[in-house]
Amino acid sequence: MDISVIIPAFNERESLPELSAWIARVMQEHGYSYEIIFVDDGSIDGTWQTVQELAIANPCIHGICFRRNYGKSAALYCGFERAQGEVVFTMDADLQDSPDEIPEMYKMIKDGGFDLVSGWKQNRKDNALTKNLPSKLYNATARCITGLKLHDMNCGLKAYRQEVVKSIEVYGEMHRYIPYLAKNAGYTRITEKPVHHEKRKYGKSKFGMSRFVNGFLDLQTLWFLTRFGKDPMHFFGYSGLLMFFVGFVMTVWIIVAKLVHQAQGLKFRAVTDQPLFYLALLAIVLGVMLFLAGFIGEMVARSNAERNRYNIKDEL
Repeated sequence: MDISVIIPAFNERESLPELSAWIARVMQEHGYSYEIIFVDDGSIDGTWQTVQELAIANPCIHGICFRRNYGKSAALYCGFERAQGEVVFTMDADLQDSPDEIPEMYKMIKDGGFDLVSGWKQNRKDNALTKNLPSKLYNATARCITGLKLHDMNCGLKAYRQEVVKSIEVYGEMHRYIPYLAKNAGYTRITEKPVHHEKRKYGKSKFGMSRFVNGFLDLQTLWFLTRFGKDPMHFFGYSGLLMFFVGFVMTVWIIVAKLVHQAQGLKFRAVTDQPLFYLALLAIVLGVMLFLAGFIGEMVARSNAERNRYNIKDEL
């Protein structure tokens, strides 16, 4: 099979018939063998009934229905598991991603040798204040942390080589950082393509401003796990030793200064009367706690069943 198209849907009943017909038309025009996998993420508007009707009319359409709303990452994870196409596409169900972009992105994967092609919505049809500006700031931060020069990392329209989606695990709200997950799995041939962005035709957006805060926190988590997930002592141990050293030096300095002043008959303050002494003790305690946290993290990492799981590219 040439192409799998995975479409998470949450209360998008009105747009699904038009979207599926649009995708089918593009596939037929270019002679692709394909499948469309709709993942109903716990919709309550009749989305699943619509998917069932579409599947009866078109055998290339398949569906997965969650009992409740789990989120986009869960929908993509299940879709990736089921996908059979050599090139796997993801797109949103709200008709803002154009299926007409599929042929060119497919060629970039098959002929261009890329592992992942991410869409770039250069001319967004969203509200400039609530969507465009926060999105630019979010993507600028993501570029700095991940090292990926993508202008729109969270674009729903993406194309993947099949082995990429089979090698990564999308969980929580990490769907925003699939290119980063792919990069960490060893798939570094990642690029972007400017794509046409349609204005929402039905319903309303399911994402609020909180997604930018959550996205930033998720990015920090992913960066930390990537950098120190298998050797937490390198972070907590170094931090703990530094804190302990600073606190120890401050404590010794306070005590020595007091003894010198006392020996010279100068006015001095008791060690326990100095606020700096308690800050030094706090630094020592925090240093010990951080070091122990790193030690516990190392024990957890070493007991992980996947600690020696590696992505092998080829064998002879």
